[in-house]
Amino acid sequence: VQLVESGGGLVQPGGSLRLSCAASGFAIKRYDMSWYRQAPGKEREWVAGISIAGGFTNYVDSVKGRFTISRDNAKNTLFLQMNSLKPEDTAVYYCKAVFGSSNYWGQGTQVTVSS
Repeated sequence: VQLVESGGGLVQPGGSLRLSCAASGFAIKRYDMSWYRQAPGKEREWVAGISIAGGFTNYVDSVKGRFTISRDNAKNTLFLQMNSLKPEDTAVYYCKAVFGSSNYWGQGTQVTVSS
């Protein structure tokens, strides 16, 4: 069972990145999926979540209107499109899968927003 994030990097303020979270060893179609992030010296915070079929999404207020979470169950992959990035979005981004008492985390991908 594994979740592997990718797509992070260094971007200027106002830029965009698209994160991916590829699952293996289980099918994400049965799991609620979320993105979290952890900035240096801060606790890990929830960023966005998406329901099993993708019909319901929600976001932390600080990213509403800028980030979009989506999923492709056929490809067993979760995405986070991040637009209009700000320096305060700098963090390690993690994906999480939850189904009942089972939950899995990825290893994280670094996003740095800086000029």
